[in-house]
Amino acid sequence: MILEYLSITFKAIIFISIINVWFFRFNNPTPYRGGGAKSMKEEFEVYGFSPVVMYLIGTLKVLLAATLVISIWYSEFATPAAGVMGVLMLGAIFMHFRANDPNIRSFPALLFFLLSLGIIIIDIVQQETI
Repeated sequence: MILEYLSITFKAIIFISIINVWFFRFNNPTPYRGGGAKSMKEEFEVYGFSPVVMYLIGTLKVLLAATLVISIWYSEFATPAAGVMGVLMLGAIFMHFRANDPNIRSFPALLFFLLSLGIIIIDIVQQETI
C-alpha cells in the first residue's frame, strides 16, 4: 500500500512538472534552462535542435506524463512510460553536460530520471507480489 502511494506521488510530481514546464513556463526563463536560455525555444537552440525536434520532444514528454497518470488505474502502462521518460531525462542531462551548464541546471532532469526509475522499481516489486 505504501509503495502504491509512493508510485502515485512520483507520477503526480512528474505530470505536474512536465505540464508546468511545457505549458506554463515555456516562454519564461528558469534557473534550469540550458546555456542561459530564456525560453524553451532558445534552450533547444543552445543544444543545436530545431523547433520541430523541440515540439516532438515536448509532445512526447506530455504524452508520457499523461500516460503515467493513466497508469495509476492501468498499471501495465507504468513501466513503459516511465522507461521512455527516464531515457528522455538522461538525454536532457547529457545535453546540459554538452552545453557546459553548471550541474544544478541538470537537477530537474536528474530528479525526473530518479522518479521514473522509482516507478519502474515499484512496478516490478508490485508485480512480484501478485
